[in-house]
Amino acid sequence: MAKKLSEIAALVGGMVLGGADPEIAGVTNIEDAGPLDITFAVPPHLDKAAASNAAAVIVPGDIAAYPKPAIRVENPRIAFTKVLELFTPPTVVPRGVHPSAVIGDGVRLGANVAVMAHAVIADNAQIGDNTVLYPHTYVGENAHIGGDCLLYPGVTVYARCSLGERAIIHSGTVIGSDGFGFVTIEGRHHKVPQVGNVVIEDDVEIGANVTIDRATTGSTVVKRGTKIDNLVHLAHNVVIGENCFLVAFTGIAGSTKVGNNVIFAGQSGAVGHITIGDNCIFAGKAGATGDVPSNSFYAGFPARPHKEWLRAEAALHRLPDLVKKVQALEKKLAALEKRGN
Repeated sequence: MAKKLSEIAALVGGMVLGGADPEIAGVTNIEDAGPLDITFAVPPHLDKAAASNAAAVIVPGDIAAYPKPAIRVENPRIAFTKVLELFTPPTVVPRGVHPSAVIGDGVRLGANVAVMAHAVIADNAQIGDNTVLYPHTYVGENAHIGGDCLLYPGVTVYARCSLGERAIIHSGTVIGSDGFGFVTIEGRHHKVPQVGNVVIEDDVEIGANVTIDRATTGSTVVKRGTKIDNLVHLAHNVVIGENCFLVAFTGIAGSTKVGNNVIFAGQSGAVGHITIGDNCIFAGKAGATGDVPSNSFYAGFPARPHKEWLRAEAALHRLPDLVKKVQALEKKLAALEKRGN
């Protein structure tokens, strides 16, 4: 499939710069772009894109002229996603129930669903309209999967758990495994029954090999619009607010409440039973050990305000020089004391 640059500009609501209207047959990054591809660039990458082999470049709206054919748009990243969708349409999945799928008693399937090979849906589960269950998925008893969801191969949704509309769950993820609850008596660990569930709200995407524990009682909750990267763990009774980002290797311990629009960068996390306010950011490897007020930017372990952490890190790197100075001063002091005696 090929499209004229002017056609792509109309699709993304942009304006063509320059008189040329080349044909575009693909979309990719600056480094890999060839003479039939379109890419996008924002500062400081505009010169790099101009020197690339790309046929055309999507650029910010404040660019008046450009050395290559270009499309000027308000948000190049959003425009780029639309062009990606144009040139890489989603895979068409045959609808219906595969003969090898196992469907329990009382299951309710919505319209236009796809239940692929070796998927298992246990008794009394509900699957919403247009949802796709890829091979080897498992949906437990009395679970509810909303409409327009995608569950990729090997996803497990335990009994009584709930997914909202338009959820995307990637391979290997487990939703509703038991929370880590034990009582230790005389050196022996006794399991506390985990009888709650997990509630995933609308428009949540969860990466591969994520584990979200069911609540001891009540619900572990991920609210609408939140995006979770691969290899993240949410413990029992955690509540994650709306439109959060949880990046790879994040871990949130039990009963912690996280507000809206919070970002946990890679390998960051929080201890249990704390409250984190809205609009907070935790830098990579940060570990929250107490309540964090809204609009905070924290770093380090134990996590503390980012500027304070930067000052502490700067001081830490000066320690070798400080040690040398103290040793020199100790020698001088010892010499003075010797002369005084």
